[in-house]
Amino acid sequence: MSKIAFVFPGQGSQSVGMGADIADTFPEAKRLFDSADDRVGFPLSDLIFNGPEDQLKLTENTQPAILAVSAILYKLLAAEGITCDYTAGHSLGEYSALVASGVLSFDDAVYAVRQRGLLMEEAVPAGEGTMAAVLGLDAGTLEDICRKASSEEESVQIANLNSPGQIVISGTVRGVKTAAGMAESAGARRVIPLAVSGPFHSALMKPAAEKMRKVLDEITVKNAEIPVIANSTAETETEADEIRHHLIEQLYSPVRWVESIEKLRGLGVETYVEVGPGRVLSGLIRKIHRGAEILQVNDVQSLRAVCEQLKERA
Repeated sequence: MSKIAFVFPGQGSQSVGMGADIADTFPEAKRLFDSADDRVGFPLSDLIFNGPEDQLKLTENTQPAILAVSAILYKLLAAEGITCDYTAGHSLGEYSALVASGVLSFDDAVYAVRQRGLLMEEAVPAGEGTMAAVLGLDAGTLEDICRKASSEEESVQIANLNSPGQIVISGTVRGVKTAAGMAESAGARRVIPLAVSGPFHSALMKPAAEKMRKVLDEITVKNAEIPVIANSTAETETEADEIRHHLIEQLYSPVRWVESIEKLRGLGVETYVEVGPGRVLSGLIRKIHRGAEILQVNDVQSLRAVCEQLKERA
């Protein structure tokens, strides 16, 4: 029998107004948004529903905002009896997956990713680090280029293996620029600079990772009830200590999204439900697992449609 995975988006999927209709429709959703506000100590839900966009786009706000919407949508699915066999999330989305897997409580996860966002912003002074998407080059070639473009002063490495032919690199501004030029010379179809505030998933995030260890020590991390795929290993995990370790490692390691989806495919997953704002992961999964069924839950209408569809099969 084919299996189901719930997958959760990361930064970049946010938009002002996301989740507003679920808060208006479901009292439990409204209660959870209020709870998120209390845990982070400011009206996060007002920022999510009403903006302004420039404030929502700040990493320390984006991360708890996306997590809150994603995890609340998951809880509404679960309340309808819709369950999954595995969970996975892209970068920040791994925390939403851990809520779905019973590893983190909703309130603790909102708090943890708020701190994660602040620590990531703090780790590298503004303007010193950046990221770029490289299209049309294989990982081996790009890894070699990153190695050659790095020096003691400048560094660049693979940050996200998103889909075949779409890899993100991250590092110092000069390191990324050097690697981008080398990638174009090596035959990359395009190199697109990303509008990000820092060099995420690179060695420059190691100071943030050390501080994140203390944040994770403050909260309860349980064994997973549903196996979760770790970003940094692309392997299933259920043990609390391993999960905690890989969440710290995740900050400076590549997001192995292609391998994560290939792992899920190997485990018998044929249906993916993207739970949270946007449709970014659906597009990536289509390129990795051709022929898979991909559903999205991002508002009241899609929540009801997916519940109906999956209940019919039960």
